[in-house]
Amino acid sequence: MIGPEAIRIALQGLLANRLRSALTMLGILIGVGAVIMLVAVGNGSSAAVQQQIQSLGTNRITIMRNFGGFGSGGRRSTNGTQSRSSNLTAADVTALSDKSVAPDIKSVSPVANVQSVTASWQGATYSPSQFVGTVPSYFEAADYQIAAGRLFTSQDEQSHARVVDLGQTVVANLFGTANPLGQFVKFNSTSFQVIGVLKSKGTNGVQDQDDVVLAPLSAVQDTLTGYTGTYDQITVEAVSSGSMTSATNEITSILDGTHKITNAANADFRVLNQATLLAASTSTSSVFTTLLGAVAAISLLVGGIGVMNIMLVTVTERTREIGIRKAIGARKIDILSQFLVESVLLTMIGGLLGVGAGIVGSQFKVVGIQPVIATYSIPLAFGVAVAVGLFFGIYPANRAAKLRPIEALRYE
Repeated sequence: MIGPEAIRIALQGLLANRLRSALTMLGILIGVGAVIMLVAVGNGSSAAVQQQIQSLGTNRITIMRNFGGFGSGGRRSTNGTQSRSSNLTAADVTALSDKSVAPDIKSVSPVANVQSVTASWQGATYSPSQFVGTVPSYFEAADYQIAAGRLFTSQDEQSHARVVDLGQTVVANLFGTANPLGQFVKFNSTSFQVIGVLKSKGTNGVQDQDDVVLAPLSAVQDTLTGYTGTYDQITVEAVSSGSMTSATNEITSILDGTHKITNAANADFRVLNQATLLAASTSTSSVFTTLLGAVAAISLLVGGIGVMNIMLVTVTERTREIGIRKAIGARKIDILSQFLVESVLLTMIGGLLGVGAGIVGSQFKVVGIQPVIATYSIPLAFGVAVAVGLFFGIYPANRAAKLRPIEALRYE
């Protein structure tokens, strides 16, 4: 009797005990909603981390000096109590720019970072966290775009022009609501003209990427750092995201030659590949999302146990009804389907409400993370809820179906 009649009888049974049915559905609702929401939180966290990494530059590879020390793997020379690492030089930039040996490298941008710089304008002062002297190719490699004005050019670099492009945080702290374009700002004791304002990039999880000043490398060396012949780092852009690994291998091979490295363990430079960071982040986020889903699934399991408990109570309360139905000809399959359908209906209704709750809950930020609903989590959570109702309903339904009519009729 698995059909409309079984569903009608099951609904009558649920409506006869509305509060009990509602509380049982609540357990399933919470379980399904939790699965959808927590998986969405995991996806949102993963998306946020990936966006932060990609904001550094999709095809960006950063070469840094490997300072000596325990666990650094770097080669160092010692002078008294001071340790110094080998430097990144113009010769390295020239070697990396050779397309014949590095076909997967699109651009090479030397970088000089100015430490402890203070900007002042009409009485206002501010110390940006980053003051970068570099070349125009750095903008594309690091994914910096212009919001107002213009980016400095190769001509600015060649003419040693004292111009700067400012991040949004620097503009807000130094100029407030005033227009910064064309203004002259003193950095320490040197004046630079503001020619552009960069588009906001937000935080990368470690630092504010808008708290930055970008200026031509030549002008920075003229006024702030001096000509040391070395760079703090070199930023390389690969020709495509698919060639990141090849470009990294080319960089390592070239620098091993220019730095005379014969043993990789003694390398005096480090190569940071954005693609590797992204892959590692994706793997970690996947594990995190799975764990969150597993935790939520436990609550769904608990809800299923609640369904089984209620169905056992229902069978006990309706023992005489079962006896009467069997006495007038109801078969074992009829009794089995009656209680099994009732159990599945409980979880189906609770599951549908849980899906709605999970979708609505995922529209709100959780601890600063905007959840992103995983499409697969909705049918998965609902399907598991129905399966839970079926699994935990089989024993009570089978117990009811096995009751002997004479014993059921005598039950008080």
